[in-house]
Amino acid sequence: MDLSFASAAAKILETTGFTAMTPGHGVMLIVSCVLLYLAIWKKFEPLLLLPIGFGCLLANLPMSMMTSTDAGGLLNFFYQGVKHEVLPPLIFLGVGALTDFGPLLANPTTLLLGAAAQIGVYTTLIGAVALGFTLQEASAIGIIGGADGPTSIFLATKLAPHLLAPIAVAAYSYMSLVPLIQPPIMRFLTTHEERTIKMEQLQPISQTVKILFPIVVTIICCLMLPGVAPLLGMLMLGNLFRESGVTARLHETAETHLINIVTILLALAVGSSMTADSFLKLETIKIIVLGLLAFSFATAGGVMFGKIMCKLTGGKVNPLIGSAGVSAVPMAARVSQKVGAEEDHTNFLLMHAMGPNVAGVIGSAVAAGVFLSLFGDAGPETHAAIQSAAQSLPLPK
Repeated sequence: MDLSFASAAAKILETTGFTAMTPGHGVMLIVSCVLLYLAIWKKFEPLLLLPIGFGCLLANLPMSMMTSTDAGGLLNFFYQGVKHEVLPPLIFLGVGALTDFGPLLANPTTLLLGAAAQIGVYTTLIGAVALGFTLQEASAIGIIGGADGPTSIFLATKLAPHLLAPIAVAAYSYMSLVPLIQPPIMRFLTTHEERTIKMEQLQPISQTVKILFPIVVTIICCLMLPGVAPLLGMLMLGNLFRESGVTARLHETAETHLINIVTILLALAVGSSMTADSFLKLETIKIIVLGLLAFSFATAGGVMFGKIMCKLTGGKVNPLIGSAGVSAVPMAARVSQKVGAEEDHTNFLLMHAMGPNVAGVIGSAVAAGVFLSLFGDAGPETHAAIQSAAQSLPLPK
């Protein structure tokens, strides 16, 4: 069949994405460009925000079929790794291989600081229910306070998959903003004298203890909270690779090549979920605000418990290390060091802060396990009871 130039041009135009472009697509393309700007020019968590932003860009190009479930979209295949709980545990495997639990074992009391920081998770749960979210949705939102992206994704996939995009973006965004969000809270809640406290040098830990720790933690925690076994089990396996001394090749692979590859796939999968239909909702704004409150409460909870420990120990604990009880390893510990060094450049808090920091990783995973146990199949009676309790609090509606 002969085609005139005009009809041929019209036919070609019909096959382009321009004809299917909607205002929603345009907004999401702008959002993706903002994420890319923050990653490249502002250097906010670039290893995560750059592929998330580009995944968002690809997912919102009309007729590209990148996220199609029928036509075998590339990003849809990546998303299956999130949906079937493969990629987040593999991230934890790499984190475990990178993490030294020595500071925590040298000062086990810092485990309490990691636990105290989880207050942001539980208070945000109540706040989210008060704003109209279901228990499952509120649980997935609350875990943002742990500042743990893989755990947030893992829990959202199980309890609120329709909220995965805003929850993941909020979690990773606030992780990247740790150096901006935490210092004002830390300074507001502590005095100059508290910030200048110097802590005693940590004692070295034997290799035997370091080997036994991941094994014992896995047995105890996964028996108590089976739902968290994929995350906590992989975290401890990675750490066992590190400490055993007999798996150098596996340790090197887990802490370098594997975690880099999985980070790319996970971030692209998260970005691909940021479509206009799933992201441009009022709930997204609520989640962003709740995420900030969760992270702020978590930081404050860790610092306040640090002040309590400071009093109980006669001034031997610097409250600043409590802020590292969130799970952003090792960024939160570096912020504790930075704020302390600003008060006294001879004060070195980094290794002390790593104790609550790694405790926060475990704490956020345990919190996710608690939520799975409590709300994985919560009935209407349970939801109604907590909804009533939440609405009685002086929270914004």
